[in-house]
Amino acid sequence: MGLNLDQERIEVEHNQQTIRRFEEHLLHHEKLLEHSMISAVTQGRATSKDTQDVADQAVESYQKELLFSQGTNGHEQLSLVRAALERLQEGTFGECLNCGKPIGLKRLEALPWSSYCINCQERIERGELEDPDRAA
Repeated sequence: MGLNLDQERIEVEHNQQTIRRFEEHLLHHEKLLEHSMISAVTQGRATSKDTQDVADQAVESYQKELLFSQGTNGHEQLSLVRAALERLQEGTFGECLNCGKPIGLKRLEALPWSSYCINCQERIERGELEDPDRAA
């Protein structure tokens, strides 16, 4: 029986270490995204006063559109990271938002902001389930 208690302690410690590792990774990713978005906004607001010909204006317009797109994608990613951090605080991190089953460790290591287990994510991608994050 003592062996079982030791095994449980090891599992709890491992889980706490794993949770801390995910939290650190998510906080780091959050800071990177915030910095990237600020940089994109700054670059997007910068205008070239020397732009004279149509080709230069087209290139500048394309670059601004690209920066806007990156900012939009960054905002979506940042929302997912912040939602994962909230789930960490609530104690529900790693649980699928649809079925409540655990999200696989490999999936969380690859995408720690994952909200769904692989089965539910595949169902969302096939259109069998609605993703409430995207419906909003």
